[in-house]
Amino acid sequence: MAEELEKEVVEMPDNEESSVESMDETTEIVEVDPLAELQAERDKLEDQLLRMQAEIANMKRIHTREKQDAAKYRSQSLATNLLDVIDNLERALATEATSEDALALKKGIEMVYAQFIAAFEKEQITVINPLNQAFDPNFHQAVSVMPVSEGQESETVVNVLQKGYQLSDRILRPAMVIVSE
Repeated sequence: MAEELEKEVVEMPDNEESSVESMDETTEIVEVDPLAELQAERDKLEDQLLRMQAEIANMKRIHTREKQDAAKYRSQSLATNLLDVIDNLERALATEATSEDALALKKGIEMVYAQFIAAFEKEQITVINPLNQAFDPNFHQAVSVMPVSEGQESETVVNVLQKGYQLSDRILRPAMVIVSE
């Protein structure tokens, strides 16, 4: 900063009149107010400080949101892998059991299925079963279309081939559906 505040030094000749004239012609004296310089420097540093504080606040907010999302969706990978297991359990429950052994086995499968459903509910994993609802491409995957029959509206789900699942507000698997056209 001292380098910026250099002043030009002028030697005064013996003749005062010529010295005044030469001073006016050749030299311009610049007065620098050190207080103004320091205030400008302080304002600059204060602005930098405020910007850094805002950046730190943004980083904290982003980190907090990422931490909350990680906790909210921590079971997404496991749940996605278990969806096929749930599908197979539902298929097993759909079969008819005639013998005593088959009925006992089916009862055991029902208990396992109930535990899966309870675990999914605990983790906020819900079923998307849109039968007779309006088709929504955000939640449903149309596999086929069928002509509209009497009493049906177009763009309505008429058959669910595979249930969909969502974790909180995130889709794990869209429901595979047949839609009326």
